[in-house]
Amino acid sequence: MTVTLCAATTNPGKLRDFSVAAAEGGFTIESPPNFKEIAPPAEDEPTFAGNARLKAQYYSRFNPGLVLADDSGLEVDALGGEPGIRSARFAEDAGFEPRGVSGGLSIDARNNLYLMSRMRGITQRTARYRCALAVAREGTVLLTAEGFVNGEILTDPRGTGGFGYDPLFLIPELRFTMAEISLDQKHALSHRGRAFRALLPELRKLLRTPASPQ
Repeated sequence: MTVTLCAATTNPGKLRDFSVAAAEGGFTIESPPNFKEIAPPAEDEPTFAGNARLKAQYYSRFNPGLVLADDSGLEVDALGGEPGIRSARFAEDAGFEPRGVSGGLSIDARNNLYLMSRMRGITQRTARYRCALAVAREGTVLLTAEGFVNGEILTDPRGTGGFGYDPLFLIPELRFTMAEISLDQKHALSHRGRAFRALLPELRKLLRTPASPQ
């Protein structure tokens, strides 16, 4: 029997990444049907792990069954670990407005331009993607896992796949960015794929254990 996990996100890129990872383990991923109607919690924890737990616990109060939540982002060594937990809001937090760009920019494009501007002239370009996962049921966190992948930040974007900072994130051993590889390759190498694979053994154990009466 295929088990469905509700993923606490409507981000199509995240849903795609998690769906590929889940299928390998015999699970399916779906976004909770009422997700957009629920006011989001304040993601005010100082770590990826803390925010993942917070979101899993919060959204599992509104949906039956198991709810999977993640918090993930980019850590750049030369920037002291920024953007970190503020990866999705990097440019917004700084009030960054790119010059000479006509038309509206997506959040991802704006964040990438801001990262490129912050990295201008910097030779140390090591970085990592980090992902923390949490699974909760009825307001209680049951499982957690983390994964990361090391890389380098390019001076210019490459590739049209992926999302977020993928066009700037080079995988040194492949010499391709996250935006240039296939979904299967990305699952094998990415922080989300690694975090989900770390979660799988405990998730299988959990599903073999009857839920405790409330």
